[in-house]
Amino acid sequence: MLGIDESSASHPRLLPHGKRNLRRPEVRCRRMGRHCPKGRDHNQYGFSLWMAGGGIKPGVTYGATDDWGYKAVDKPLQIHDLHATMLHLLGIDHEELTYRFSGRDIRLTDVHGHVIEDILL
Repeated sequence: MLGIDESSASHPRLLPHGKRNLRRPEVRCRRMGRHCPKGRDHNQYGFSLWMAGGGIKPGVTYGATDDWGYKAVDKPLQIHDLHATMLHLLGIDHEELTYRFSGRDIRLTDVHGHVIEDILL
C-alpha cells in the first residue's frame, strides 16, 4: 500500500478511489403491491470520490451534495468531466483520444467533458 502524505501531491502516480455507484439515502419501492427488494436504489444524482498524487491539489474539496446526500448542489459535474481530468493528468488530450466503433471514431468523453482546473496543482 502506498503511503499518502503531503509530498504525495507531486507524485507522478495518480491514485483515484471511488465506488461504482452511491446509494440513495432512502428506500423506495417501485413495485406497487409487491414486496420491496432489500437495499437501496442507485443514485445517479450524486457521487463522491477522492484522488491523490498525479498533480491533484492536496486537501481540496470540490462540490457538495445536499444535506441528505441525494443530489449534487455545489459545482455539479458529469462523469465525462472526471474522465477528461484524469486523462489530462495522464498527459492525454481527451478530445484526441478516440477508438473506432461501428465505423465511427468515439471519444471516452463523448462530445462532453471539461478538465476540472480547480483541483489541479
